[in-house]
Amino acid sequence: MKKIINPVAVLILILTLISCSSKTGFRKISVEEYRSKMKAGWLGQMAGVGWGAPTEFTYCAMIIPADKVPVWEPHMLNQQYQDDIYVEMTFLKTLEDYGFDVSIRQAGIDFANSRYMLWHANKNGRYNLRAGIAPPYSGHPQYNAHADDIDYQIEADYSGLIAPGLPQTVVELGEKFGRLMNYGDGLYGGQFVGTMYAEAFFETDILKIIEAGLRCIPAESQYAEAIRDVLNWHKADPDDWKKTWQLIENKYNLDPNYRRFSCTGTDASFNIDAKINGAYIVMGLLYGEGDMDRTIIIAMRCGQDSDCNPSNAGGILATSLGIENLPDKYKIGIDDTTKFSYTAYNFPALIDVCEKLSREAVLRSGGRIEKKSGIEYYIIPNQTPYPIPLEQCWAPQEINEDIHYSQQEMAGIFYRVRKPEEFVNVWQVAGPFSKEGVKGVDLIDMKFPPEIIREFPKWKKLPMGESGLRADEIDLAKYFGQENCVAYLQTNVWINKTQQILFELGSDDGVKVWLNDQLVHRNNAVRGHEPGQDVVNVQLEKGWNKVVIKITQGVGGWACSLALTDLDHNVLKGLKYRL
Repeated sequence: MKKIINPVAVLILILTLISCSSKTGFRKISVEEYRSKMKAGWLGQMAGVGWGAPTEFTYCAMIIPADKVPVWEPHMLNQQYQDDIYVEMTFLKTLEDYGFDVSIRQAGIDFANSRYMLWHANKNGRYNLRAGIAPPYSGHPQYNAHADDIDYQIEADYSGLIAPGLPQTVVELGEKFGRLMNYGDGLYGGQFVGTMYAEAFFETDILKIIEAGLRCIPAESQYAEAIRDVLNWHKADPDDWKKTWQLIENKYNLDPNYRRFSCTGTDASFNIDAKINGAYIVMGLLYGEGDMDRTIIIAMRCGQDSDCNPSNAGGILATSLGIENLPDKYKIGIDDTTKFSYTAYNFPALIDVCEKLSREAVLRSGGRIEKKSGIEYYIIPNQTPYPIPLEQCWAPQEINEDIHYSQQEMAGIFYRVRKPEEFVNVWQVAGPFSKEGVKGVDLIDMKFPPEIIREFPKWKKLPMGESGLRADEIDLAKYFGQENCVAYLQTNVWINKTQQILFELGSDDGVKVWLNDQLVHRNNAVRGHEPGQDVVNVQLEKGWNKVVIKITQGVGGWACSLALTDLDHNVLKGLKYRL
């Protein structure tokens, strides 16, 4: 392995090169036009992810049939609860609070304190941060097995939307926020997408927008190779996107050389690698030929992450078009009130903070803001982008320095990773139970034998910490391996005095909890598991207390966890458990 390059030193070098080597000349855009395009970019994102959401990872290694494309419905525009959208709000809030010169370590602290649901590289990156692994190491392949996944790619839109015509600013933002969870091609995907947004403020030619994105990532990377391949295959067959799709499939899904850090291995049809999904974004943009519907549908029909990819493609194209040129269905009915999940912003506030940050970006890049006849204009210098040095997840740079946050920095992280022994790990399990034709989300209130029979006889001891099961997470998917069903968990806890305490619950998916036969919590969520997602104030009685938990399962992961704490979230000592 190569020795790791200090990212701060790289950034200083880049900034020096920028000041000496930027192309002469400026580009000009009115603030009103900027705002129109930026707003359109967000609407395009939300429309793409909302339209594609019903198909996400339903079709892997195959094209979605035309008759399986969801029918557009107006509610699809409002996506306040999509990770493709809400993660970006954390980055924007960090920039609003601390400015563009915020340290990557502070960016990591803010991300660690986020409360929304996450998956893959995002989930693992945040877990690392909460465990004290500071960025950029939270996204380093040595600590994050998902470092080549799609995550920063799906949430890098913000970087171009606040940096119109400023590709190097986009690269720098990727170095700061993309490294919280990604590395190598996983990072390049976000820098590529962000730069396409930045260029779309001044360019309507899709080919030139894509080429601008390519200039911001290492030409020798596999990610850049994938984008060049799609450009060449489109040139050879501009009217047959399905033929190009098959070429992408053959190389970037079926060839193990291009899945060397795939989180699911080289044989799985499921592929959340940034490269193949980035290729599908470009597919939508090229074969969509400037039409919003066609762009979103083609990016969706390519399959795999078929809501994220049309979100990026739709957002980039919409930025190029501007709000005035968007079809009505993409701009009518937006919810201006609801805040994006666990963030400070609703849609109007999002638009305002992006304008505020864009002003800062223009000025710090050496540009200026002029006013003529009552109209404000951004005068933006031509930036020469400097891609970061090549790095690859399967041959990462060696780490030779302390990777941890200081004790003082950790004091700013309010949601910590608990030690395995701090979770309840003495459990009986019953199930799985299901009803033919009923989805998991609809089973939460349906009663099965453990709820009906007081002394249900078929409880089995759950082998926590054995047989491949973790001690700190009840992995029901691994234990049962079923979908659209429910399972019940039971334990008994002894305490030496009556006390008001907290249940820190995590669940995938929905959860109901009974304490001493009384229902104390219900949350019919559809989510991935994170410890402490729900916090429930309950009273334990002196002596033994019975706890029963019901967990629903749709598809995918199925898990839960429980920690018992005092009202200040300190784990209770001296408890005893029995079955």
